Amino acid sequence: MNTGNKITLQGVLQEGVGIGVKNLLSLVGAVVMWILTIWIPYINVGTTIAIFSIPIELSKGGVISPLFIFDAKYRQYMGEFFTLIGLMSIAIIPAMMFMLVPGIIISIGWSLAIYLLLDKKLSPTQAMMKSNQATYGYKWTIFGVTFVLYIAFLLLSSLLGLLGVVGTILIVIAYIFYMVIILGCNAVIYRDLTKDMDVDDETIVIVEETKVM
Repeated sequence: MNTGNKITLQGVLQEGVGIGVKNLLSLVGAVVMWILTIWIPYINVGTTIAIFSIPIELSKGGVISPLFIFDAKYRQYMGEFFTLIGLMSIAIIPAMMFMLVPGIIISIGWSLAIYLLLDKKLSPTQAMMKSNQATYGYKWTIFGVTFVLYIAFLLLSSLLGLLGVVGTILIVIAYIFYMVIILGCNAVIYRDLTKDMDVDDETIVIVEETKVM
């Protein structure tokens, strides 16, 4: 387990795999329920935001309940969530198209922004700023975790692809494990890089309100 607010490639991968696999059934259940209810207006916005918040729930330890995606609290973040997505897209998409490396750096720098908005109740701009501060000095580690997992999945998929139909089924299973492990690693990264983060009262603009609808 990582200590303090430091993260290492080995530490994130080791703990992330454990967290992801432990929550495998819950994560699959949450995604299945999200897919089945994606056609329901208004409810689908809250469940979609909840899906993005999965690493927050995983970072708390224990096994999550797949039903958490229906918590009404996520619907109160609609405006802030889509504002944040829009702001990040405006910068990241052009950077990826014309300047790949800067685009990757920017996306890693803001990779915790959604979690900070939903968990720490920051404004979109504050979430982006705090995310960049939290990931400072650890961008190579975060990139390394993603790269190692991607290469491992790519190599495994190439080998399984030689097995025909059975191989295709195994690739799907491998992809599910790949995704839950990524979520587990993101949970470790978020937890350890924001554990001691100072959040002034002035930066908190999303106020807990009585749940509606």
